[in-house]
Amino acid sequence: MKLLYETKDAERNQGFIEELQRFGDFDLIQWDDWSEEGLAMLVDKLCGDIVLFRTRRPEAARFLEAQGIHLVNRAEVNRTANDKWQSYQLLLLLGVPAVPTYREATEYPCIAKTVDGHGGSEVWLIHSADEIPPATSPLIFQPVVEHVADVRAYVIGTEVVGAVKRSSTGDFKANYSLGGHAEKYMLSAVQEKDVLRIARALNSDYIGIDFLLLEDGRHLFNEIEDPVGARSFYETHDENIAELVVEHVRKLEKHAPFRREDRPQ
Repeated sequence: MKLLYETKDAERNQGFIEELQRFGDFDLIQWDDWSEEGLAMLVDKLCGDIVLFRTRRPEAARFLEAQGIHLVNRAEVNRTANDKWQSYQLLLLLGVPAVPTYREATEYPCIAKTVDGHGGSEVWLIHSADEIPPATSPLIFQPVVEHVADVRAYVIGTEVVGAVKRSSTGDFKANYSLGGHAEKYMLSAVQEKDVLRIARALNSDYIGIDFLLLEDGRHLFNEIEDPVGARSFYETHDENIAELVVEHVRKLEKHAPFRREDRPQ
């Protein structure tokens, strides 16, 4: 099995990498060359193995899949999760409750986000058109929704393996990596049903699905994370999510073995 990270992300996630390698026979590949030539070299390193794809590179993922490489998660999951507008379109299609999302600001104050930001980065609370930030990626806009906290559900295959409730008293962003408070959370039956509807539609292997928890108990889905970070899970759960991921990947290997000679010519 192969484990693919960009170098900077591998350094940041060394603990999780070590846990994955403790439970599974993963060869770590750190890769930063996403040019055509670089991708061609990467194919030679990956072919014949199942690959835990831990980078936000939808176009690279699509290319690798076209060469017959099995990615976990598949390229379409990476594309949808790393484009908040596409994620919102999926949520609308599935009919699950979601935070209203627009291409242009319809009211102020509102939340502005880049479509490909993650980890709470590139998210702004703005009060007028003059505050719309310059950005290298397209922006989306959402109303300010009063909520108690946000929740991240961790899904492996078609099973919710845990959920974390995240809150912050000093910032409208409750991301654990930004200093928010995290605690274990039990999904309601309705929340779990909606979470699994999203995961099944994506045919995902390992993702995080985020929603806002409203004061009246309702929920509004917000984002999908691939690759998803597990720091808050480890802080709040006894289970080792790396072990659960490895068990899932082994099942994939067992039912669909990969051999170098299977690579399309």
